[in-house]
Amino acid sequence: MMLNAADNPAETAAILTGLIRDVPDFPKPGILFKDITPLLESPDGFRTCIAALGERVRAHGVTALVAIESRGFIFGAPLATHLGLPLIVVRKPGKLPRRTESVSYQLEYGEDRLEVHADAIVAGSRYAIIDDVLATGGTAEAVATLIARLGGIVACAAFPIELAFLSGRARLSAPVESLVVFR
Repeated sequence: MMLNAADNPAETAAILTGLIRDVPDFPKPGILFKDITPLLESPDGFRTCIAALGERVRAHGVTALVAIESRGFIFGAPLATHLGLPLIVVRKPGKLPRRTESVSYQLEYGEDRLEVHADAIVAGSRYAIIDDVLATGGTAEAVATLIARLGGIVACAAFPIELAFLSGRARLSAPVESLVVFR
């Protein structure tokens, strides 16, 4: 059932929760994976998700979206179109053709690195970080560091799903918008 973006957030969350499948023991034993593919397979559900995220992000007066590779692109591109805003992509090293700014960040077991085109972030402009799931917050925190280093302002970070029990929200200094919160 497609909802109007102005509808009740609790009803939106209930609809989206019904489109997120639990997959036990994936990718390893003891993990309960939240599978978004049923949401993506539902045109009405996905439109509801994008509209609801759009309302949340719009409230922060952003001038562009910054989507994180790769699942953030799934939500960032239609959200940028919905809001009529530019989409900036953050990718793994070596994937962007122009001069980049990069940041390294810690993973549970090791380190990773992300890059953005250095000229894509405009000093003083307001950005929304977009990804599929807020878990531990490390990746979103790294992207916030990149934006700030280039003079941008992180107005918010937005996610269809938040795994609150991993406390990722605590790592972000900007407001966090999430549609479905698993505690």
